[in-house]
Amino acid sequence: MLWQLDFYRRPLEDAGGNPLWELLICDAHRAFTYGSFCTQGEAGAPWIRQQLEKACDRAGYQPTYIEIFRPQAVSLVEVACRELPISVRPNRDTPALKQWLQQRAAWYPSLTNYVRQPYEPIALERPAPVPIGDHLMGDRWQFAAIGVADLQRLQHEPIPIQSVPPEIMPINLGLPSTLPIPGVIIDGGRRSMMLAQWLQSANPVMLQYIAGGPDGLLLEAGLTDRWILATFEDKDVAAAARTFTERKIAADGLHFLLVRPDDSGMTYTGLWLLQQTPGKAVVRAQS
Repeated sequence: MLWQLDFYRRPLEDAGGNPLWELLICDAHRAFTYGSFCTQGEAGAPWIRQQLEKACDRAGYQPTYIEIFRPQAVSLVEVACRELPISVRPNRDTPALKQWLQQRAAWYPSLTNYVRQPYEPIALERPAPVPIGDHLMGDRWQFAAIGVADLQRLQHEPIPIQSVPPEIMPINLGLPSTLPIPGVIIDGGRRSMMLAQWLQSANPVMLQYIAGGPDGLLLEAGLTDRWILATFEDKDVAAAARTFTERKIAADGLHFLLVRPDDSGMTYTGLWLLQQTPGKAVVRAQS
């Protein structure tokens, strides 16, 4: 069982003029929902735990996981869940919860305790992208594409570090077997395992080509992190980057990141199957 959760300050206040915080919980289909407000002075792990216990009683079961898209809420909920026990999973893609938040944001202005202030229910601050360390990136990299059959073969290779969610495999997305799946291949050389381990800790979400002066290859990771994997001015590489983007669109956002020691095709170090979707995009919060 999996729940999605948000806990954050809302554009509302109590009778004393104190900011109100709101806890919202739902399952992936919003068949179960739970919500509660508290004052800013109450906003903490003990209060959240009490509400989680009430939510479990109301649902008649305890979830195995709770997914959270807002970075500020993760540590509080982790503390609240330690003795329940429920595992907390940071995850950008919580569509049911985000839709509910947007609906409630449209409802708040009708309340008498509404505070007229800028409010975007699912917006998060985007940190400036940070260049990846030169000691991690490896010997060389390239935009590439592989067939669906080759992707399925890679899935069963003895790759030490890999994340290939079955729900986004091409066959489960209804993609044609002849469609090329775009991606990026990094030949890490001696640093191949170090790079793969770093990527695993960063939790890759999607790769993006950013046109500019110079152009760049951006890795979105975690809840809001952004890493510059490479910059380039070469016209041929830019053309390959545009092809990568076009193929990604054609594949419903599906793409891969492959780390290997070299181009021998004999061994691989890390494989991530990724999908760019609107729900994984992070919107800059407005000030």
